[in-house]
Amino acid sequence: MTARTIRSSAMPATRRPQPEVRPEARPQLHVVAGGKSSVTDGFGRVLEWARARSARTLHIVISVVFLASTLIGALMLRTQMVQNSFESSQLESSISSLTQDVQDDQAKLDQLQASLPQKASDMGMIPQHGSVSIDLNGYQEGGQQ
Repeated sequence: MTARTIRSSAMPATRRPQPEVRPEARPQLHVVAGGKSSVTDGFGRVLEWARARSARTLHIVISVVFLASTLIGALMLRTQMVQNSFESSQLESSISSLTQDVQDDQAKLDQLQASLPQKASDMGMIPQHGSVSIDLNGYQEGGQQ
């Protein structure tokens, strides 16, 4: 330890610094007009009190309205985002199943096209050599030429 300190209780009472004692401020007195109070006087006092605190009250009301509207807006936005996410996942699963169906149908079509020449030869058909064309320039309705 560096140095020992002297405790204030170890100091003699004559050497202790005396705190300054200040008298407390006296409350201000004011005269209240009228001995009787009526309902209109009470209402007037309430209005006077409200006018004196209207700016602070207005700020508090605006703050509460802003906070409430922000909270409601955030909740509505989050709800809409969840709903859109759900619809998106449903659409993705639907697209995936439709893509699988198209791929299955394409594989089936390719298989049928590959077996077509074999089925035609089983039925006794022969492949065509050369092309055939029909000229309709001299065609007349009713069977006359």
